[in-house]
Amino acid sequence: MSTVIDQAVQARLIASAPQDRAVPAQLRYEPSDPFAVHIGFPAAASLDGADVEWVFARETLACGLIAPTGGGDVHVWPCGPDRTVLEFHAVEGVAMVQIDTSELRRFLARSYALVPAGSEGGHLDVEGDLAALLRDA
Repeated sequence: MSTVIDQAVQARLIASAPQDRAVPAQLRYEPSDPFAVHIGFPAAASLDGADVEWVFARETLACGLIAPTGGGDVHVWPCGPDRTVLEFHAVEGVAMVQIDTSELRRFLARSYALVPAGSEGGHLDVEGDLAALLRDA
């Protein structure tokens, strides 16, 4: 199945400056990479003027709607009943955004309709990935 879920969301960039600012973001889920979600931010939202994309576990996003979760570069936690915070760690620093929890729930529901939780392994192309890895070696 080649269906990809793309969903535009409005994120609020949490800044140390006096004003937070709204930035567009794009959530993406691909059944060919069933354990992951992608979130992209436009160049205007980054310090270096380049588009930014983060990829992390779909389970991290789902669990972070309920309780603080994550490790390494991405952390997610609820911020009241209506917002969720996503925190991204990079060499350049830390960025935090808030997104409406209802938007994230809708995105996750759409992803689970394509690939139910627990069935991700059945959507992996292990043989194809191994063949590509051996070709590139």
